[in-house]
Formats: sequence, structure tokens, C-alpha cells
Amino acid sequence: MSTVFIALQTNEETRPIIDAIVIDNPLAVVLREPAMVKINAQGRLVIRRETIEEQMGRDYDLQELQINLISLSGYVDETEDTLTLYWNE
Repeated sequence: MSTVFIALQTNEETRPIIDAIVIDNPLAVVLREPAMVKINAQGRLVIRRETIEEQMGRDYDLQELQINLISLSGYVDETEDTLTLYWNE
């Protein structure tokens, strides 16, 4: 199974986003660099708006991810409530 990933800038706004991604993807591997956090997952990574909102304490539009997005790998399936990265195997 191939690895998908998302890489985000390291800043105060992304900390609760990263926490939310880990909550929803407990097997994901988080690699922290000085200016970037890369989250790897085998086959699929699901990012849920609701979980981010719970961690941030405010409404959140998944389009806001693009402000701090460095890179990602995998097919993207995006709805108003989720952003899923995956590979068809």
C-alpha cells in the first residue's frame, strides 16, 4: 500500500489542524521539521472539518488549509466536510 501525505507550515494556526488530523488518523506518522509538519499515512488520510472546528474552537472552512499547505501526495477527494487523500491500489 502506498503512502499519502500532507505537509503544512508550522505555526499557531496549524497546531490544532495537525492535532485534528492525528485524532482522525491515529496510525498516521507525524514528522516535525523546524518550518514544516508532514503527516504520512498508509493508503488514506482523512481530514474532517468537524474535528478541526472542535480543536480550534471556531468554524472552519477546509479551503483555509490552502493558506498553510506546502505539499500533498495522493488523489484528492474534497467535500464541504472532508478532504481525503488516497491511492487506488
